[in-house]
Amino acid sequence: MPMDAASIEADIEADVVVVGGGGSGLAAAIEAARLGREVVIVEKNPQLGGSTGWSVGSISASGTPDQRRLGIADTADAHFEDMGKFAAHLRRPDNLALRRLLVENVTETVAWLRSLGVEFLGPFEEPPHRVPRMHIVLPTSRSYIWNLSRHVRSLGVRVVVNARADRILRNSGRVVGVEASTPEGARRRFLAHSAVVLAGGDYSGDPELKERFASREMAAVPAVNRTATGDCQKMVMEIGGAVLNGDLLLGPVLRFVPVPRRNFLHRVPPHRIVTRSMKWGFGRLPDAVVRPFIMSFMTTVLGPSPELFDAGALLVNRRGERLVTATPGDLGYTIARQPEQQALLVFDQTVAEKFSAPPHFISTAPGVAYAYLPDYRRNRSDLYYQAPDISSLAARLGMPESVLAASIAAHNDGLAAAAPSTNRAPIPPCGRPPFHALGPIQSYVVLTEGGVRVSPRLEVLDGTGTVIPGLFAAGSTGQGGLLLEGHGHHLGWAFTSGRIAGRHAATAADGATARDAALVT
Repeated sequence: MPMDAASIEADIEADVVVVGGGGSGLAAAIEAARLGREVVIVEKNPQLGGSTGWSVGSISASGTPDQRRLGIADTADAHFEDMGKFAAHLRRPDNLALRRLLVENVTETVAWLRSLGVEFLGPFEEPPHRVPRMHIVLPTSRSYIWNLSRHVRSLGVRVVVNARADRILRNSGRVVGVEASTPEGARRRFLAHSAVVLAGGDYSGDPELKERFASREMAAVPAVNRTATGDCQKMVMEIGGAVLNGDLLLGPVLRFVPVPRRNFLHRVPPHRIVTRSMKWGFGRLPDAVVRPFIMSFMTTVLGPSPELFDAGALLVNRRGERLVTATPGDLGYTIARQPEQQALLVFDQTVAEKFSAPPHFISTAPGVAYAYLPDYRRNRSDLYYQAPDISSLAARLGMPESVLAASIAAHNDGLAAAAPSTNRAPIPPCGRPPFHALGPIQSYVVLTEGGVRVSPRLEVLDGTGTVIPGLFAAGSTGQGGLLLEGHGHHLGWAFTSGRIAGRHAATAADGATARDAALVT
């Protein structure tokens, strides 16, 4: 069982100290422990998981047994080339050494995850990948944390929770540990005989860093993982390190709010027997059996298609006021400024019928499946509303009838005014009963790309490019200028970089050690 930092009185010493208990941190701890090193994980939350536990769960990899089973020939070189196509629109340098590190090791990472009990479905297509490479975890991303946590315990790795690392400790220039605070404000020291691995994730949940690297508007947009506050990036900058690509963020992205209660996917233990049975079923059971399972996932983690707005749907806030933006890209910022930072999608029966069957979908996971309105009606009753008239819909949504009616009227007037000046067919007004609503919808920053500068061995570098002895970084913290566009590359990097950083940290030459604690600065 994890130790609570509040119960610790003396310094904790280990060969390797890992900061962060998400996917990259767990991978680093496992690899270091497998090499016979004593390891401690320092996690600021009450439980392990990090952003990995919030993710969709895909990993893109080449040369996997899954590909070969389907007759797909693929190589790391081809994967390397295709990753460049994903990032071409960014028009900035990529860290090609780290990209090469990822594509040449992620295949073995997928095999390693399987050896720990994780199972995948796929691979699925996602252009511009030339062949299907996207492997989806079964049943959800919780499988990663469940299986890796069990292995961490079996290896005797100590886990300390409720400890927020905020200061790097050094002796004669070498990193020898970190200092952390508890929720009560107490201070704790974790001292490393060999090295420290920083795996604390990104800073999507930190307004200060989002404003510093992106904009004040972006700072106000909440994060999917609100505890991803860039603690490791801040510590590295304090000792002279640098963050690369700090201005690159995925957001604001519209998503339906999370399911209010745990569904079947979150209750079933992701044991190897369960996940392998699921995989067997996907390939053999009829679509009528498989589709409800896929939809219970699809309607849990995704957001509305922009095509809904082109078809005549409108967004209103919790008071029923219509949300209008100058450009579609501003919509996420607008929602973030609303009461409770929420909006609702309102539409009539014409739109409802259009998005009840192919080719018009409410949401999609690329290469996996499409979700339509009946799927949301069945799987997310907490999000779906229907009423015979606007007055009844307003009552169901808890907003003034007059405000919602005025918003719909203004929306229809805008459509009528715009129709003559466009080349496309006019959008029908929102007026055919019954009326529908989906939501709440929130805008989120899903992740930030800014990672500290690292070497190909994942050693943290200072501003001059010199190695900071005893310090490694992995996952989003150690992304170091690597462009990870496309689905499945962030998780692939998290586990792959975590494993590599853990191995190098375990074998780092001893310099100043934890026994020199009196000299630590």
